[in-house]
Amino acid sequence: MQNHQRRALVLFSGGQDSTTCLAWALERYAHVETVAFDYGQRHRIELDARLNVRRELCARRPDWAARLGEDHLLDLSVLSQVGDTALTSDRQIEMQANGLPNTFVPGRNLMFLTVAAALAYRRQLDVLVGGMCETDFSGYPDCRDDTIKAQQVVLGLGLATRMTIETPLMWLDKAQTWALAQRLGGDALVETVVEHSHTCYLGERGARHDWGYGCGTCPACALRKAGWERWVAGAAADLPPG
Repeated sequence: MQNHQRRALVLFSGGQDSTTCLAWALERYAHVETVAFDYGQRHRIELDARLNVRRELCARRPDWAARLGEDHLLDLSVLSQVGDTALTSDRQIEMQANGLPNTFVPGRNLMFLTVAAALAYRRQLDVLVGGMCETDFSGYPDCRDDTIKAQQVVLGLGLATRMTIETPLMWLDKAQTWALAQRLGGDALVETVVEHSHTCYLGERGARHDWGYGCGTCPACALRKAGWERWVAGAAADLPPG
């Protein structure tokens, strides 16, 4: 269902989740822009992959291309200065004493949403769309629904304007996210996610798996792979016999 009165800004890293969110937004809003952040991430290859995803979506769906506006890339390298994590430095990925993987970048989503809201304010966009999820996730506290709702209140108060944060994947597991991509754009969108999006924390794009490119073992790859396998198994179970 489209909302012809509102304009959206999608936090778009070029991964499975943000690609699905971009398609979701393009189905609903008359004008959609994208923003990404360079924060010194090890998997910086995602910043190139995302441009390929945008081009592919436009080529496959002219109706989406007509609604897709500017892309923005913002420098948030301060995140790598204040947080020594396995996502911003060459360290082994492992669990910490607090129960979180050391890929957690403290304050990352909070800063992303704050800076995105400032950009949206200037661009006269009143919806932020993000792929945060607390169903299939690594336990990051800034992905939780309570965090996002609180951030929406803060942004509205701080900007003195209506600013809605939409998180269409919040209560979906990764298998359901694959299914959502199928519903939004059919096999073409699923193929775009598999072939062009990037999720792997190690930036690995040498090996292509059924679910896409990646090392296959980092937390991001593990979630994506497991979700794909559950989705494929569920789709096969729904096929008629014969």
